[in-house]
Amino acid sequence: MAATTTLSRETSFTVALDNEQATTRFAAEIANALEPGNFVTLSGDLGAGKTTFARALIRFLAGDAAIPVPSPTFTLIQNYDLPRFPIVHADLYRLSGRDELAELGLDDLADGSVVLMEWPDRASDWLPADRIDLSFQLSPSRALDYRDVRVTGYGKLGRRVERIAALRNFLHDASLAVADRKRMQGDASTRIYERIRSNGSSAILMNAPQRTDGPPVRNGKPYSAIAHLAEDVTPFVAMADGLRAQGFSAPEIYAADLKNGFLLLEDFGSEVFVAGQPPAPIASRYEEAVDLLVTLHAKTLPATLPVRGTTPYTIPRYDLDAFLIEAELLLDWYVPHRGLAADDAARSQFRKLWQEALQPALNGPQTWVLRDFHSPNLHWLPNRQGISRVGLLDFQDALIGPAAYDVASLLQDARVDVPDTLESEWLARYIQKRTEQDMRFDAEAFRAIYAVMVAQRSTKILGIFARLDKRDGKPQYLRHMPRVWRYLQGALAHPALAGLARWYKDNVPAFDGL
Repeated sequence: MAATTTLSRETSFTVALDNEQATTRFAAEIANALEPGNFVTLSGDLGAGKTTFARALIRFLAGDAAIPVPSPTFTLIQNYDLPRFPIVHADLYRLSGRDELAELGLDDLADGSVVLMEWPDRASDWLPADRIDLSFQLSPSRALDYRDVRVTGYGKLGRRVERIAALRNFLHDASLAVADRKRMQGDASTRIYERIRSNGSSAILMNAPQRTDGPPVRNGKPYSAIAHLAEDVTPFVAMADGLRAQGFSAPEIYAADLKNGFLLLEDFGSEVFVAGQPPAPIASRYEEAVDLLVTLHAKTLPATLPVRGTTPYTIPRYDLDAFLIEAELLLDWYVPHRGLAADDAARSQFRKLWQEALQPALNGPQTWVLRDFHSPNLHWLPNRQGISRVGLLDFQDALIGPAAYDVASLLQDARVDVPDTLESEWLARYIQKRTEQDMRFDAEAFRAIYAVMVAQRSTKILGIFARLDKRDGKPQYLRHMPRVWRYLQGALAHPALAGLARWYKDNVPAFDGL
């Protein structure tokens, strides 16, 4: 085996690299674990492999094995503008003094830059408290290219190093220690996904750290608990197995580490439900997704699911408190984003009106709500038949709630323009098929609940996108706000939401651009 991992009591581990290929793979592992703003120091004697490692890491992040990566020994610093974040590669071997360090501009880096610093001992009193150190040591008695690398996490990055080590062990146990790994484009969550390739096959690695509870926001509970957001990967495993047992195409789980939050999943490929620029729905695929919801909602589904290796999982209910805390994101984030604030009286009226509007949804038929049933989480599986061609992802926050919620998620996609004619056609398709299946299905009541779900979901998403911009530094989601605002206005036109429509008109600033 080309690389082995040994854990110690510290936030450190040692990797034995027995050839250049192992060094290149290890550089990719570290690259996949980095986030914007991280600081990495490379320690070790001359010729120990620091620059070789840095070159492999930069080329991996650039997606170009031939990109020139000269040693910065003479220039002291090299900058790379890469897709995920800028890289600053510094070599302080020839540093003449503290004044020269200040002149390098390391105190004025581009936002989100990752620093790779060789010979950090030349700047020991300048190093940040939160960093990862890679200490390289040659072992010529074993082989010319053999190296031991000690990986140590300091400060907040100590936990990152622990996860890197745990993930290496997980992949080793899955016989994938030397597989090729490529980080995939992330979503708005803290989960990280990688595509793992080995021996001509591929799988998806989900790296999902346990959610940390935020501050209490109501009755001593944090937002995540009130909204019933998954805290670990157990709900995903339960729902994946549960959906597959019902005949739906959730990914098969090849290996699972529930404690650390690592899952090795079936790779659904890259065929999606939208095409073009800007992305537009592929009608035939959306129709299959509608038919999948018809099939799902016609079933009698269990509320408790078995989970491999642990206690059964009970799916939470989409209760009033969850609906309300989500809707209030509008008041907490979107309204301030537009330069206003909701006072206590307005907030109280808002909650009262929503409580009234939600009663039919809460009291009506209940089913599995996958909660994020929209284009980013649907994959097309052309080699399967019927609704099995719809591959399902991102259902760890599933609840027991009104069927109309997932229909609204699909047909009022926050990231994709769904033409009004198609939205009406597909909603009618769903209602017709449900009516054909069940004479008791109340089409008029469903349409009213659908409007409420669209309004609630749009309200929540406006708050989330404003929060992603203000709190998380992710302004790219703001470009979707005009679409979500239109969805909200359309839903508020339904007679069932007349009271809320008046409240929004009086208290929520109209969206008029960014």
